Amino acid sequence: MHERVNGLDCLDPKLATAEHFSFKGIHLPGNTSNPLGSKVTPVNVVQIPGLNTLGISLARIDYAPFGVVPPHTHPRATEILTVLEGSLYAGFVTSNPNNQLISKVLNKGDVFVFPVGLVHFQKNVGYGNTVSISALSSQNPGVNTIANVVFGSNPAIESDVLAKAFQVDKSIISRLQAQF
Repeated sequence: MHERVNGLDCLDPKLATAEHFSFKGIHLPGNTSNPLGSKVTPVNVVQIPGLNTLGISLARIDYAPFGVVPPHTHPRATEILTVLEGSLYAGFVTSNPNNQLISKVLNKGDVFVFPVGLVHFQKNVGYGNTVSISALSSQNPGVNTIANVVFGSNPAIESDVLAKAFQVDKSIISRLQAQF
């Protein structure tokens, strides 16, 4: 019988090896040839089973010129991002009722924090590639990409609900939902 913590099987200490606590490839650039122009390479409990219960993970993010990591949240983690190469416009939005945008252009060596659960984003503002590393305060931070959640749910959120929420015509909502 396996013990489960955080929904995952705990490692039997007698069977643990260095492979359960390591990851190869964080130095390799991710493929940014996609509509967003970015690639997130996660290193969490899925890639390193030994992270279970340790409360940490990280990710490498590669950005093509003007590539974005779209607005998203991490429901279980705060994120701290460091730019290794290039320049990023990064920001987050505070909670209701203020919904204040906190944003800044970051350059190589700069660090920015995204508080747990808040909508945040990054955009490469340079003409060259950008690379960043993010550390997160959970072995399984989760991710909710706002557009995917709102327009790509299964089953779909009724278009009249979204039309009223966004104060646009239902035809616009239908077009957005069709993209997901």
